[in-house]
Amino acid sequence: MKQIAAQSGLSLATVDRALHQRGKVHPQTLHRIKQAMADLDLQQKASQARGRTIYFDVIMHTPVRFSELVREAFISQISSFISFRIQLRFHCYENMTVADVDALLKKCAVSSHGIILKAINAPELVPTIENLIKQRIPVVTIVTDIPDSARLRYIGMDNYTAGKAAAYMMSKWLKTESGCIAAITGSEEFIGEQERIGGFISGIGQFIPHYKIAVISGGFGIDRLMYECVSQFLHHDRQIDAVYTVGGGNSGILQALAEQNINPGAFIGHDLDRENRALMQAGKIDVLIEHNLQLDAQNAFKTLLAFHRFLPESDNQTPYSRINIITRFNMSF
Repeated sequence: MKQIAAQSGLSLATVDRALHQRGKVHPQTLHRIKQAMADLDLQQKASQARGRTIYFDVIMHTPVRFSELVREAFISQISSFISFRIQLRFHCYENMTVADVDALLKKCAVSSHGIILKAINAPELVPTIENLIKQRIPVVTIVTDIPDSARLRYIGMDNYTAGKAAAYMMSKWLKTESGCIAAITGSEEFIGEQERIGGFISGIGQFIPHYKIAVISGGFGIDRLMYECVSQFLHHDRQIDAVYTVGGGNSGILQALAEQNINPGAFIGHDLDRENRALMQAGKIDVLIEHNLQLDAQNAFKTLLAFHRFLPESDNQTPYSRINIITRFNMSF
């Protein structure tokens, strides 16, 4: 009671009267006492957390070039939480089945304090994520979401808006009366990529409705597989005036186009990874859409730590990461 009195700024007698329900206590006074008790509880939990290692597992179904970006961004932000001993364990693979992701989630559950997940939107993962929450193992999704699951929140850009922004920029390049734009996605099962495609289709319909869109899907952003997907499409239809690619594998895409002597009037992609940086420097990519992965890392850590009450919960969570438009003129080298 002395600690509660000191924390709340009330007298010991007032705290004693309130806790033991001796006489009337003003509602505002009760609120101050409850807030003081919550603050003391939070401080105790945070103090306990500082004395042990907190394990966060990062599970990602993604090409190596993007997992490298995420790895660097997340490791760089550990120092922002220096009072905690955060240890990151990365499980990043280019080829993963739903069963692989499910098995990894269950394996990490043995010793994890939280999971940061990028995976396809598979119904099979929903009960597993729900069981993890029941075991007090929180899950957040990044880049792409599993909206029907019990994950705490999605962290990343508004993918639909990003796709519409790409359509707006594309409309400024394409001036002919008609043509065909290739909208290329790594997989129809990543909801984030489909949201980007949806926003793009909506935007093209609004800004340059006389252009048709050919959606090419497959390859999971891996150069070799994206090359095969685009080459197969070009075997039947060789008219492509511009490209919007949402899932990577741009070297493979450009190789397939070059073999058919197709030089798109505009090429817009996502993520400033090492491959896209080189392609942009070479003038092969006109615009890249990206967002602040470092801020995503901070939001992920804060959300997971707050779940365990090691940090206070934030009342004003930013719904989405800010979208950045990158050209070779404002690209950091």
